[in-house]
Amino acid sequence: MNPDPISNGFLKPLLTEEENAKIEEVRKLLGPLPEKLWRFCSNEAVLRYLRARNWHVKKAAKMLKETLKWRVQYKPEEICWEEIADEAETGKIYRSSCVDKQGRPVLIMRPSVENSKSVKGQIRYLVYCMENAIQNLPQGEEQMVWMIDFNGYSLANVSLRTTRETAHVLQDHYPERLSLAILYNPPKFFEPFWKVARPFLEPKTRNKVKFVYSDDPNIKQIMEENFDMDKIESAFGGNDDSGFDINKHSERMKEDDKKRLAVLEDIASASLDSLSFLSVSDGASSNGAHLGSEDVSEDEHQPRGMSQ
Repeated sequence: MNPDPISNGFLKPLLTEEENAKIEEVRKLLGPLPEKLWRFCSNEAVLRYLRARNWHVKKAAKMLKETLKWRVQYKPEEICWEEIADEAETGKIYRSSCVDKQGRPVLIMRPSVENSKSVKGQIRYLVYCMENAIQNLPQGEEQMVWMIDFNGYSLANVSLRTTRETAHVLQDHYPERLSLAILYNPPKFFEPFWKVARPFLEPKTRNKVKFVYSDDPNIKQIMEENFDMDKIESAFGGNDDSGFDINKHSERMKEDDKKRLAVLEDIASASLDSLSFLSVSDGASSNGAHLGSEDVSEDEHQPRGMSQ
């Protein structure tokens, strides 16, 4: 690991011995990996899974194992613009041309302009957008920003099935990817949903979600703390009036696809057969090198000084 890791001018803390030890424990539980999957098991990636499971090594390894199997089957990094372009036409989700003050990519979401009834298509497009945002993370950074514009949103836009599938994909396969979520002008009926869900979220997750109302005098301070307002869309109180242009966005995504696929060409594909070592029987193996699906105890603790 870089002894002086810096991301976009911000100093990243060095890993402690205990954190490094837990990372190595996770890797031992996973066993050998195909080359294509190693990049999803970097120190930073394993740390995200450990944090998502409160530093419980076996739970983190089990979670990461399921993500690796999902990536082999779903192949999210191979989804191309042409496959999902029709889902993108209304600008319901897209990577903004602006970033936050730490250089992190910003995903704009407008649930009121949903243009598809296909849950499969919606989820595939969400995955594409997540992969694209991750592709554009600055070096050393693992998280992104979401800005959700609720203008025009109504109960007619609520889909429990889509919400459930979205939560499943994000929580299980993209843990600890969210740095900040701006909920801009959410309708009153949304607040009861949040009050019900809030107690079930960890404090660190709750603290990432900011309700922002355009008629609130504090809005300017919240937004200015995180963004250059000259580059933020006017829909979020910024000074950029350009709006979403599907043609310009399409060109950006095609260019990103070329870069991503060029890298993938040099890496051998992984198959489910190559992951047979991940499908071990329940219970730990004799040497402890592999993880069983039920081999999860509650006696492990998180590194000292790390918050839950």
